[in-house]
Amino acid sequence: MKEIKIDEGSGFCFGVVTAIRKAEEELAQGGTLYCLGDIVHNSREVERLKKLGLITINHEEFARLYHARVLLRAHGEPPEVYETARRNHIQIIDATCPVVLQLQKKIQLEFQKKEKHTSVVIYGKNGHAEVLGLVGQTAGEAVVIESLEEAKVLDLSQHIRLYSQTTMSLDEFRRIVRYMEENISPEASFKYYDTICRQVANRIPNIRAFAASHELIFFVSGKKSSNGKMLFSECLKVNANSHLVEHAEDIDPEVLNRVRSVGICGATSTPKWLMEEVFRYVQAHTQQNVNQ
Repeated sequence: MKEIKIDEGSGFCFGVVTAIRKAEEELAQGGTLYCLGDIVHNSREVERLKKLGLITINHEEFARLYHARVLLRAHGEPPEVYETARRNHIQIIDATCPVVLQLQKKIQLEFQKKEKHTSVVIYGKNGHAEVLGLVGQTAGEAVVIESLEEAKVLDLSQHIRLYSQTTMSLDEFRRIVRYMEENISPEASFKYYDTICRQVANRIPNIRAFAASHELIFFVSGKKSSNGKMLFSECLKVNANSHLVEHAEDIDPEVLNRVRSVGICGATSTPKWLMEEVFRYVQAHTQQNVNQ
């Protein structure tokens, strides 16, 4: 008999939970509800909400809307989105995560007060929805770096003010901070702000322990999820027999043979119901083998 376990610490973070709850509440009231971008980086959850009536639109489509209701997801948006909404009489249902909202305000204040020869630097994924919203607080002037290697090409004769996307690796952020502290020009100043969400960061040691405690790991995540890629890489570090799946149909039944324990975990953008679907698939396959 196989041991099959779902990681209790996996699943939606509170920001995503709030955004989805707001979407469901608004949809229950009736009328047309749009969402600016995928509400969460998980295609199955997006599809579930689509069936309830949520219409996902991009920024070009948003700019052409008038007198509509639009939900802003947890990732946040730049100031020009709110300006477009005001101009086009769009009702905004703002589900921006409070942690992201606080970070946006910090970066906006930093940009407003910044001195000459000062660079606002954001450690994050280029093109990620949250990062676009953060860069927007600086009129597009912030510099985005994705790794320590990219930090090494920055002009460290400038004053540096370093922030981070909320879902990035805390270890890599600390390496970047150490590098900048050691290499910043004596004539320049360096300040950093650890803006990584601890609810996300604390999942790393937990997911490492969970992955190490099972012979086989199914990490359930949408392929667009930045957080999913990061957490899956942590699983692989401690358990080479880890597999990234979007849903149960991605599972190769052959990998279930000759293992006694299976762990199922996921990203902050992975709904619990999707991990439970994978659980039932593994359970059914195990039962089938027992009956043969």
